[in-house]
Amino acid sequence: MATTTRTIAIPQQLDPVTVLGPVDEVLREVERAFPDLTIIVRGDRIAIMSRSNKSESQAAQAEHVIENIIQAAYTAPMDADTVRRMLDQNVLKTPVRATRPGHGRVVEELRLADRQQGRASQRERAADRRKPHVPGVITFALGKPVRAKTAGQVAYINAIESHTITFAIGPAGTGKTYLAVAKAVRAFQDRQVRRIILTRPAVEAGENLGFLPGTLNEKVDPYLRPLYDALSDMLGADQLKRYMDDGTIEVAPLAYMRGRTLNDAFVILDEAQNTTEQQMKMFLTRLGFNTKMIITGDVTQVDLTVPKSGLATIERILEGIDDIAFAHLKPEDVVRHALVGEIVAAYDRHAAIAGDHSRHVVSKTTSKQTDEQIERNAE
Repeated sequence: MATTTRTIAIPQQLDPVTVLGPVDEVLREVERAFPDLTIIVRGDRIAIMSRSNKSESQAAQAEHVIENIIQAAYTAPMDADTVRRMLDQNVLKTPVRATRPGHGRVVEELRLADRQQGRASQRERAADRRKPHVPGVITFALGKPVRAKTAGQVAYINAIESHTITFAIGPAGTGKTYLAVAKAVRAFQDRQVRRIILTRPAVEAGENLGFLPGTLNEKVDPYLRPLYDALSDMLGADQLKRYMDDGTIEVAPLAYMRGRTLNDAFVILDEAQNTTEQQMKMFLTRLGFNTKMIITGDVTQVDLTVPKSGLATIERILEGIDDIAFAHLKPEDVVRHALVGEIVAAYDRHAAIAGDHSRHVVSKTTSKQTDEQIERNAE
């Protein structure tokens, strides 16, 4: 097969260094992922050359990856580490939606179709919104872009964008809470909602905070500090204080949600593994119009002493209900220190071994009791 060349032009409004990184380090990561290709940069043009049918399919993927990198550069450029991580997890290589809402065949059908065809087109658009795609920058925290960095996080963000209620279940350090707050801030800044509501069960205080001194916010501050920190990173301390003073951003313990209807809001329930089944039902039924809910938690870190965790059973209860999504994050989605992922994996292995040992002991005990019963019956 003769050499085939694909050419991609970097838009004039973008600096090639912004797209490709210093010393083309971003492009080098693409080359590393597609070793059978030759990629050359000349000015504002990128040439991808393939010499076989096999490498031609890789060339199509590489072209798609570079187009994603160019698209991201409009808001915040991807650095080499981010590109490497997403390529290693096959995120950037996944085809994304290429058409924009309101363009092409769908528009023509809407113009010419009758009411029934219009309803069908609406269903098609809803399905199109739920197609997985690689999210760009969500917002900025301390001047740095906040975006999904792993395959699990990409699936999580896609779930939030296409569902009214999203559950994020996974170990510490996978970005469950931080990404949820980022999406809430973005929705608020884009005026999709009028307020942000943050809540969390205060298990250590038994949900009975009245005896503690101070205002309501002062009582629950220690339990909601991770949410405050994330909001402060993204909005700034002064702006966060103004929004909290005028009620635009509200922080309250889960017990104070009872009896309310939450309209036109982005609501986050953090540490949901410490809710009971009754509390989880109470929270979910607060859902009002034009409201999104995100529920985050880690079912391996339940602090409840008696009742069953509402998060542990919720997927079985709500299975099959449309517009509710469950995103399961794994140790490989941990974006803290690399040791955190290894620690989580080690605990998972330990729990699996302990579970097997427990089942073995129960089996031996049951067998022994059965033998004793047989002997008594024989006597």
